[in-house]
Amino acid sequence: MKKLFGILFILTVYFNSLSAQEKLVDRIIATVGSAHISQSDLELEYTQFLAQGNKPDDKVKCYILQQLLTQKLLAQQAVIDSIEVSESEVDDQLNFRIRSMVQRAGGKERLEEFLNRSILQHKEELRPAVAEQLKGNKMQGQIVSKIDVTPEEVKRYFNSLDADSLPYFNTEIEYAQLVINPVLTKEEKDIFRNKAEGYRQQVLNGSDFGTIARLYSEDGSAPYGGELGFNTRENWVKEFSAQAFRLKKGEISPVFETQFGFHFLQVLERRGEEVNVRHILVKKQPTNESLNRAKAKIDSIADLIATKKLNFNQAASIYSDDQNTKYAGGVVSNMEDRSTLIPMDQLEDVEVFNALDPLQVGDISKPLLYTDKRMNEKSYRIYFLKSRIPPHKANMEQDFAKIKEAARQDKINRKLSEWFESRRETTYIDINPEFMSCEELKIWTKPTKELASK
Repeated sequence: MKKLFGILFILTVYFNSLSAQEKLVDRIIATVGSAHISQSDLELEYTQFLAQGNKPDDKVKCYILQQLLTQKLLAQQAVIDSIEVSESEVDDQLNFRIRSMVQRAGGKERLEEFLNRSILQHKEELRPAVAEQLKGNKMQGQIVSKIDVTPEEVKRYFNSLDADSLPYFNTEIEYAQLVINPVLTKEEKDIFRNKAEGYRQQVLNGSDFGTIARLYSEDGSAPYGGELGFNTRENWVKEFSAQAFRLKKGEISPVFETQFGFHFLQVLERRGEEVNVRHILVKKQPTNESLNRAKAKIDSIADLIATKKLNFNQAASIYSDDQNTKYAGGVVSNMEDRSTLIPMDQLEDVEVFNALDPLQVGDISKPLLYTDKRMNEKSYRIYFLKSRIPPHKANMEQDFAKIKEAARQDKINRKLSEWFESRRETTYIDINPEFMSCEELKIWTKPTKELASK
């Protein structure tokens, strides 16, 4: 309950701040080249900081202004270099932000009530800033896109580190998995197809699509009435895109199947090569019979491995249903740095930890029924422990991949610092005196070459 009150308090501060912002007489607080940063730009970013659950802190405004100055500098260079962002990229980012705000506000209607404007109006107000931010991000990516480090540079970087402050790594493992998903027969699928068809008939008979979606859809878009926002064909699986781009505005599709389950959708609006739809999803759930079939299949695969007819990696490549690891022989990658070493204390899934923890290097687990808590999906799995590295202080032999990435990031940071310094020196920058006490902004207030030459 205390947490709920805390969230409501933050939201109240957030939306009251937005309302107060509208009453302020706007003013320019900084200039970068030909671009201006207004008080309302700063306040909007600050209110978003509060909406994320942070406590009010005026000092944060110094950091926000620094970010806005950086964004303006990057965006101006992006214009010079003809870097563009598509409407779909802007829409994707806007939709992500609005969905987060809707969740915090407790619903679309409540958010619009707080904003005192429609969500569509608010999205259009945010659009220029979001487009500029995306351009700046692309510009920064282009500046550092070709940066890499040689083994010699990695060695020099490691040797430059203070030996007493080298990081300490907990136990890390390399492991592989073989996944068998339960497969439904046509008769078993029809249970879920008929359920989706029943919801479709309700809509066709006059029930509100958005209401049915909120009540019954099993997709993450359900709180938004099933609406997905503008997307291109490439953003959806082919079966979904085929329906979305075939129908006219207002039309409702038949029930169709994708890897996620059974859907039907309605086209809300078209815009060039993009379309906005809303949909209702009924997920396919495994039956006891389908789970028994999956168990029999994985048991037979385990026998092939146990009798040396196939090694684990071969079996995973041939039989595993996990497309993310199948073509790597079942080997799981660290999502942060794409290496195959994964810290044991970062295994968020207790089931995976419990399956791997008792294994010795080279061991293979017995088949076990696994439940993906995030997707609420069941599968049978076998795990193979490839290696285990005990806790240790960072060293070149065991941690080369991590040290290489740290060296590359250091090189990126130095490159960006050089780029910003060179642009800052030749760009007119003016900041309101009331922000001169900000430590983060002192680098921006140095005399520029342009001014020094006058």
